[in-house]
Amino acid sequence: MTVQPDEVVVTVTVNGETVRHLVDPRTTAADFLRDGLELTGTHLGCEHGVCGACTVLLDGRSVRSCILYAPQLDGCEVTTVEGLSPVPGELHPIQEAFRECHGLQCGFCTPGFLLTVHEFLSETKGADEDEIREAISGNLCRCTGYQGIVAAVQRADETWQR
Repeated sequence: MTVQPDEVVVTVTVNGETVRHLVDPRTTAADFLRDGLELTGTHLGCEHGVCGACTVLLDGRSVRSCILYAPQLDGCEVTTVEGLSPVPGELHPIQEAFRECHGLQCGFCTPGFLLTVHEFLSETKGADEDEIREAISGNLCRCTGYQGIVAAVQRADETWQR
């Protein structure tokens, strides 16, 4: 791997697999994941960190990948929606709850919600509706009206064995 003067080497574990890539230091984490690694479940909406569509887990914490640079991922562990399920081809209990409770419509915002909810439910058990709404308040959805999403979070809270 020959490093050009305008490139940096990024070594990151993504969805359990360690990858090493040359990137332009100005490449966003979202573009690195989408274009460099072809993990297109990370969606780009506002590209200002406001809508939550680009949310991924960085060392277990939800972050907006559109406002991080790829070199900031170096040495970290990233989980995208593609890596959410522990068994390839099966749905994670949070995904299953979103399906069961109609917590998605067009699906554009769904990956960001799933990862935000994953972090929230990893830290919280038995949350009430107000706590759930607060936890998801950084993610925008233009289709659902949020009732199905809140129901899905409640359902996932009941069914997910953490």
